[in-house]
Amino acid sequence: QVQLIQSGGGLQQPGGSLRLSCTATGGTFSGYAIGWFRQAPGKEREFVTGISANSGRTYYDESVKGRFTISRDNAKNTAYLQMNSLKPEDTATYYCAAKLLWASVTPKEYNYWGQGTQVTVSS
Repeated sequence: QVQLIQSGGGLQQPGGSLRLSCTATGGTFSGYAIGWFRQAPGKEREFVTGISANSGRTYYDESVKGRFTISRDNAKNTAYLQMNSLKPEDTATYYCAAKLLWASVTPKEYNYWGQGTQVTVSS
């Protein structure tokens, strides 16, 4: 059973940066793709970015491309989401999720989820 523990997040001004971490326990981390999703109040959970297991191929939603970077450190069983040039519309609860092998933009395809962390971008 894989458990995902998230850290990071908080309040940041527009244009600032934050880094989220997602640490896995149980399972073989290197065999899992990691996705980051976000959900704002009253909205559906949406794909932000993902990184596949073996190839490390990355995928980004157009809204964050060039501003956010996903990475993983298999030795530390941890994935990261570096968020730069933050905008108020990035405000949401962010979730990491894991599924075998290939990243997907579809939340239902992920088997394991972190607890969520709040990111608020406001002046």
